[in-house]
Amino acid sequence: MADIQTIGIAGAGTMGAGIAIVAARAGFRTIVYDTRQDALDRARGQTEGFLKKSVERGKLAADELERIMGRWEGTRQLETMAQCDLIIEAVFEELSVKHALFSALHAVCPAHTLFASNTSTISITEIAGGSGRPDRFVGMHFCLPAQLMKLVEMSPGMETSDDTFARAWACAERMGQKPVRTLDTPGFILNYFLIPFNNDAIRLVEQGVAEPADIDVAIKTALGYPMGPLELLDLVGIDTQKLLCEAMHGLTHEARAACPPLVRRMIAAKRLGKKTGRGFHVYNDSKMFGA
Repeated sequence: MADIQTIGIAGAGTMGAGIAIVAARAGFRTIVYDTRQDALDRARGQTEGFLKKSVERGKLAADELERIMGRWEGTRQLETMAQCDLIIEAVFEELSVKHALFSALHAVCPAHTLFASNTSTISITEIAGGSGRPDRFVGMHFCLPAQLMKLVEMSPGMETSDDTFARAWACAERMGQKPVRTLDTPGFILNYFLIPFNNDAIRLVEQGVAEPADIDVAIKTALGYPMGPLELLDLVGIDTQKLLCEAMHGLTHEARAACPPLVRRMIAAKRLGKKTGRGFHVYNDSKMFGA
């Protein structure tokens, strides 16, 4: 089987945009699909802004910026994704949405195209079951912000072939990432700890223990994290945290994974985080993290 040359990203949100940077920066032709033109335009603008900042910081050669952007292509036409050797899905954490997307992709993509999901909580086997090609399906969970974080949790489903897993693993390494193998279990490694941990931080705010900024400073200072839990939640999106909680709690019934009431109130108030300008913190720009 030929090496993977063209990578498709399905979903131009925060996660998808970050994965697209990783792929294009590593030399892959990268096609980003979304149904909304404004999402594609925002992702391209954020990508260019992030790369310009990388040049300013001396982390990227100036002539590389144009080459990377030349490998980045946005499309609203699903048929364009037929050119991809690997498609990584990065859409809402809802099984029905993922099934509908992969079913449509299966209808237009050639047999050799591998499918991957960036899901952080839903079973890879369950998603693959609606893909039309469960043997060519694998979990590839990138960490947010993907353009800065190296970890990729690689999870085979029950029907994933050895060849599919090996090719996806090799692709992750070619992208400059650090893959680790996990079982197809709720939350894999990272989110098994992270979702309850972030909920604990939310409950500290609910209880008035400390202000969000002070909670983030405490965690970053004491634990050495580059980003506080409430900063991370604002980046992920408060609405996404609700979906993550519902998926994780529904599978594990772990009390700490249950969605805190404050999350639902923030969603009702449209305080969704960085994408709406306000979450636990207030934002005055839409720049990608690290830009």
